[in-house]
Amino acid sequence: MFINAIHLRNIGIILGILLCGNSHAQKKIEVINFATFHMSYTPDAHKVNFDEKDKKNRDEPLKIAKLLAAFKPTIICVEIVPQKNKELNIDYTSFIEDKAYKTKFGGEVALIAYEVGKLAGVKKIYGIDEQETALYNYNIGTELDNQVDSLTSKNYIKNIMKEFSSIEALSTLDKLKLFNQQETLQKFINLNADILTYSSTKGNFEGADEASKFYRRNLRIFSNLNQIAVTEQDRILIISGAAHAAFLHEFIKRSPKYQLKETAEYLN
Repeated sequence: MFINAIHLRNIGIILGILLCGNSHAQKKIEVINFATFHMSYTPDAHKVNFDEKDKKNRDEPLKIAKLLAAFKPTIICVEIVPQKNKELNIDYTSFIEDKAYKTKFGGEVALIAYEVGKLAGVKKIYGIDEQETALYNYNIGTELDNQVDSLTSKNYIKNIMKEFSSIEALSTLDKLKLFNQQETLQKFINLNADILTYSSTKGNFEGADEASKFYRRNLRIFSNLNQIAVTEQDRILIISGAAHAAFLHEFIKRSPKYQLKETAEYLN
């Protein structure tokens, strides 16, 4: 009886500390984590066909930029390494100041990020990508002999790629609405990392070791985000490839610093 009383008292103390701590907790910074496909050349194995020189393909991202600008971000982050931030912002400033200027950074950076920044009055754009650990073998499942399970990965990738091939007929906006659904983001994590863990020879971890490299890269991207100086008044828009956005979604939703906003609310 005495022991139970002590336990109850300890639980009460812990709850009191947690409640007091929450009353003084910092205001979370709102974040839209926008998943896109690359709108310029990419060496990625899984990609969407997109001709950024086509007028229709340039007009549709502008409409999307207007939708995202309604979030009123103060900080925009893109899939460029931080080492290029100076070059990136010279390019962005030139874009803002000169309507005839041809940007050096193309794809979704120029077509969406720059346009959102211009509409929302964002002063600076930040690169948060990480390339030092970018290389990993996502084809490991097709290269190993004597695998314990040679079918799970093969069949899953075949079915997912068949499913994704059907989106080619969709408009850019509808593609991106699909990309930003929670179910689709989970598929991107599976396709790019977790499914590799089924590829191994007995007693070894070939696929898991490759998957861990992609996890590490995305954790480093998240670390780059966390190194940006922010205030409680800031609102962050992250624009990155869907696989990275899928991981960032998982990291951000558990963060004590950020409040993840529903991207779909801004795409209607």
